[in-house]
Amino acid sequence: MTLTTTGTRLEVRPLSGAIGAEVRGVDLREPLPPELVEEIRALWLRYKVVFFPGQNLDPAQHAAFAAQFGELTPAHPVVPGIEGHPEVFEIDYTRSAELYAVYGDLTKHRPQGVNWHTDVTFVERPPAGSVLNAIVIPEAGGDTVWSNQVAAFEALSAPLQELLLGLTAVHDGAAQFGDLLDRLGEGSWEGEVLRSLEPVTHPVVRTHPETGERALFVNPGFTSHIVELSPDESRSLLSFLYEHATKPEFTVRYKWRAGDLAFWDNRATMHSVVGDFAGQHRVIQRVTLRGDVPV
Repeated sequence: MTLTTTGTRLEVRPLSGAIGAEVRGVDLREPLPPELVEEIRALWLRYKVVFFPGQNLDPAQHAAFAAQFGELTPAHPVVPGIEGHPEVFEIDYTRSAELYAVYGDLTKHRPQGVNWHTDVTFVERPPAGSVLNAIVIPEAGGDTVWSNQVAAFEALSAPLQELLLGLTAVHDGAAQFGDLLDRLGEGSWEGEVLRSLEPVTHPVVRTHPETGERALFVNPGFTSHIVELSPDESRSLLSFLYEHATKPEFTVRYKWRAGDLAFWDNRATMHSVVGDFAGQHRVIQRVTLRGDVPV
């Protein structure tokens, strides 16, 4: 439990040994005093993902909360935001026929879950952070799991760390979103019109711009290969890193309730949606913060 200079008492409960904390004692529907913003930012950087139960924010309040921590991006480089809120990305696996027609192919041939990934790493400046708002949650299933990529890197042997620090990897969103972009005609990211998704190259290990920590920065969702290695070497090393980086000791699993809010550091985590909700209705909305070029 902490007491801020504003007199607001925050109840902070760590949820695992490596990542994640639940924060109570604050109402996020109204603007926060600067001191409390800094307190929450410090918790975000320390725990990598922080959860605020029972906030029940509408889209305007959701975006306003996130904007206190940085510049908002568009909802997604390809997928349009919800009506009236172009910064809010809604994920609904049982959406209406009209919305399903926009990007139904994204879920038609795969389970109702999302494999391990870091948000939007297929652009030059991936988001610094994401804020997820739970709108409709299944009675059972549909949890989200996060993994601490700083802890994963620190657990590697020194020789392997040294090798990884000299490598770069290509991130490509075309396999997942290319067909949708062709159908829509164009997307938008940071003020630029996107008519194609060109691969980008990021370091395999990035240095966090605020904490100075080093974190693994490859993910199964968007990383295609390591530039400096042969195809076989790249596949083998990436496979090892993905298995290592998602070991239970680096993770936290969160069971949602409608109205909960999660705020995670996209520069130091991966996450995955557990696809065990068997066609039940699940709706979440996400806002992301503008990031920097990984180094």
